[in-house]
Amino acid sequence: MTRAAHLSFRPHRPPEDAASEKGLPLPEKGRGARSNTSGRYESEKREALDDGWDASQKNDPVNDGEELPPLRTEVTLEAPKKIITTNTSPYVGFDRSINPYRGCEHGCIYCFARPTHAYMGLSPGLDFETKLFAKPSASKLLEKELSDKHYKPRVIAMGTNTDPYQPIERRFQIMRGILSTFAKFNHPVTILTKAHLITRDLDILGPMAEKRLTRAMVSITTQDKVLARSMEPRASSPPKRFEAIKKLVDAGVQTGIMTGPMIPGLNDDEMESIMEKAADLGASFSAHTILRLPLEVSPLFQEWLETFAPNRARRIMRHIREMNGGRNYDPEWSRGKEIKTPYALLINQRNAAARARLGFNRERAPLNLSLFAVPVEVSGQFDFFRNEATDESS
Repeated sequence: MTRAAHLSFRPHRPPEDAASEKGLPLPEKGRGARSNTSGRYESEKREALDDGWDASQKNDPVNDGEELPPLRTEVTLEAPKKIITTNTSPYVGFDRSINPYRGCEHGCIYCFARPTHAYMGLSPGLDFETKLFAKPSASKLLEKELSDKHYKPRVIAMGTNTDPYQPIERRFQIMRGILSTFAKFNHPVTILTKAHLITRDLDILGPMAEKRLTRAMVSITTQDKVLARSMEPRASSPPKRFEAIKKLVDAGVQTGIMTGPMIPGLNDDEMESIMEKAADLGASFSAHTILRLPLEVSPLFQEWLETFAPNRARRIMRHIREMNGGRNYDPEWSRGKEIKTPYALLINQRNAAARARLGFNRERAPLNLSLFAVPVEVSGQFDFFRNEATDESS
């Protein structure tokens, strides 16, 4: 299949100029969302208002070119009663997961998890990437839940809602504590991330991989640094993510590539080249998603699109709506078993062809459930009865 060469993403004018011309909010440095509208459950609604203190007016004698301080990240400590979350969604391939954090400092403008911040009385916009919640008791809670006599092991997924290796993990190290607990119990775990920080924990992941207790996926949406910086402002750069794939593979961790979300007319032309580079580095499986825009994500994404790619915005949104039966998002239409639109079908066919060509369709050995046991130092007694489950399909 012949495919068009990717055109490097370059705004035809500075984003600040495009935003000003359209009356859109100016971007905060290092942040994805342009605005901070109220969550859908709030009785009072916030609106952006130009108060005349725009720091971009460098020649204004009133503000004298003084720049406002950057938007800081605030972290609130949470004390949940449980840490393992279960679900019955038909759209995901796992039934349990752990999220060490709420909100995500990566600030990916397309993040489907943004609407969850509305449950906290906060905005899915800038609040989602600046007002975060951390769960420092996560490893202790996990130890308690895995020790329960009624617990039956199944693979636990991480990175399904927000990235467990987002920047604040460097300080809190909650994910490292969780991995240490999994290793102690010989419990299988899968990880999805777009952060190079995962390589910090190779000393844990490597030995777990030898026992078939873990595998990882690295998410890469584009190789264009300009597009990546504007769309995923605080995630690792594309070269660092590829480097993470190489280091994971070298440590013996079965590693895959997630090309997603694919945004029709913006980055989908890069899909094969990303997969090819990952395969060259040792990636052995892949997955992909197409952009979805639930609830507040839609206006936030469109606001970003009008600022950074105004010449493509209408065409991109037309493709998205066609994939969702005329709406910005309709899971029954876009995520059902039957692919209903030519563009979505084409992306899926291209992905399937690339997987077959690169050997990503080879059957993977399932993660091992048979080694799970409550360690003696936790239970205080030897476990004479090994769990009957032997693989992740049990």
